[in-house]
Amino acid sequence: MDAETLLTTTRSVRRKLDLDRPVEPEVITDCLRIAMQAPAAGAVLEGVRWVVIRDPALKAAVAAHVREPGLASQARYGDRVSPATLASGRHLLDVLHRVPVLVLSCLIGRPEGDPVYLNAFYGSVYPAIWSFQLALRARGLGTTITGYHLAGHEADVSEMVQAFVHGLADQPAGGALLAGRSRRPRCRRPAAGPCRRCRPRRCPPAGGRS
Repeated sequence: MDAETLLTTTRSVRRKLDLDRPVEPEVITDCLRIAMQAPAAGAVLEGVRWVVIRDPALKAAVAAHVREPGLASQARYGDRVSPATLASGRHLLDVLHRVPVLVLSCLIGRPEGDPVYLNAFYGSVYPAIWSFQLALRARGLGTTITGYHLAGHEADVSEMVQAFVHGLADQPAGGALLAGRSRRPRCRRPAAGPCRRCRPRRCPPAGGRS
């Protein structure tokens, strides 16, 4: 698939999600590796994390915290979209606990004040999310973004994930995005485990320099 086709045909997939198709861990890991090459603001790199959820009980618990505010939002704003779009969104809420994998993108901290920094903070994760979706699309997998849990359920989801992932002090562990522009892949620490490409003293630390 060429780049233009990939960019112009990648859509939010809800109704056509294949809920029974297994998604191999190595596929997610490889797509996160690609996602971590996306541009990001250096000031917030240490706070970017990924959480991959496969456990059925945890998926169901997270889905419940997405579903409740999602249904409330659809009831309030559903008249602003087409009936087909509304039905598609409702379908996603109904089956979210059944998707093969949930991937959470997380940011540590909650800045206030300067709009420029707020833009850099919240905006830094979305290029990586989009790259992640494109990488999965190139492998024949559909994706969609939902963030309804941020409306009053963010802390609940964070606590559940932290409790499930052992040995973490502040936020669920994943892989840090290291910023930088390049025409070829940079050496960036993978989502899990040590870097195998560089000598340890040359490889950027997790959340470290670009």
